[in-house]
Amino acid sequence: MSIVPQPLTEFPWRILALLLAIAGFGTIVLYSAASGSVFPWAAMQAARFCIFSAMALALSRIPVEIFARFAFPAYGAVLAALFLVELIGGVAGGSQRWINLGFMQLQPSEFMKPIIVLTVARFYAMLPVGEIRRWNAIWPALVLIGLPWALVLIQPDLGTATMIAAGGVTVMFLAGLPLRLFIGTGLAGGAAIPIAFSFLHDYQKNRVLIFLDPESDPLGAGYHISQSKIAIGSGGFWGKGFLHGTQSHLDYLPEGHTDFVFATMAEEWGLLGGALLILAFMLLFRWGIRVAMRTQDKFARLVAAGLTTTIFFYVAINLMMVMGLAPVVGIPLPFMSYGGSSMLTVMLCIGIIMAIDRAGKRRTGTGNWA
Repeated sequence: MSIVPQPLTEFPWRILALLLAIAGFGTIVLYSAASGSVFPWAAMQAARFCIFSAMALALSRIPVEIFARFAFPAYGAVLAALFLVELIGGVAGGSQRWINLGFMQLQPSEFMKPIIVLTVARFYAMLPVGEIRRWNAIWPALVLIGLPWALVLIQPDLGTATMIAAGGVTVMFLAGLPLRLFIGTGLAGGAAIPIAFSFLHDYQKNRVLIFLDPESDPLGAGYHISQSKIAIGSGGFWGKGFLHGTQSHLDYLPEGHTDFVFATMAEEWGLLGGALLILAFMLLFRWGIRVAMRTQDKFARLVAAGLTTTIFFYVAINLMMVMGLAPVVGIPLPFMSYGGSSMLTVMLCIGIIMAIDRAGKRRTGTGNWA
């Protein structure tokens, strides 16, 4: 008999260790960004990770059927909260995104990122196989995605709206809708870019224009991207060394502890540190996709793949953003950027994937989680 209690042997220790490695490295980077102080960022980030890890483990014990049953009610509740934001939401930095609960500022749009995946997956799991290539398989999903997307876009929060749309559309693609639908939509979207551009706010237009030509205003709107590229490039292969970054410590790099934390890391840890971090994220994505491929339940398969893709979008968009390959849209880097909202969302995704993995392992009777 094993001296380790059975519930402990069922924990996904490999994934927890991987997450701890990423979050621990992120805490070290935040410690350096604060010039060698655990306050105000590193200590709080570590505490949040511990709390949200416990939350993810609690989610992993919930049967997958519960997530399916409450997908639509949860969607309705968060959608109502998004409407409430428009009515009584607090305004900060020109955006209306939060509801003041007294003890905390609630941002409902963050919860919509995983919930839109659950909801669209639930819709396609309920849909008969013969209906998948008909119009009835398309318009309800577009409505489910379009309502929260529009409400978040007018807050305005282009980054979160993009994440919500990407998560929902990814599930539509994985559900087996015709490829020509996505190609045609992409071409139509490309043709509509000039019209859509005219509806953007001035600061959003500047982000797009600066993305196309950051050197046109290197001391103004293009300052973030220019300094980010300088920080990443100056790190070289080995980096300047821990606590020896100049761009971040001399305050040349704005938001070096949030959206541009990768640039802060790359300056001190170099190409080697960046490559190892990307490798760690790739292992996380590999785990999520393997969970999706192993499960036999359609809802669970769509959810696992969709939530894994949601986390991938976080990483891909942020890295492209700090390298000047995409406009600055305020997408943080999971476990690295300081902030509770993004970590909460990512850990919700991971907790649900863990639940799917646990259910699959129990059905097949295999051992510990991979």
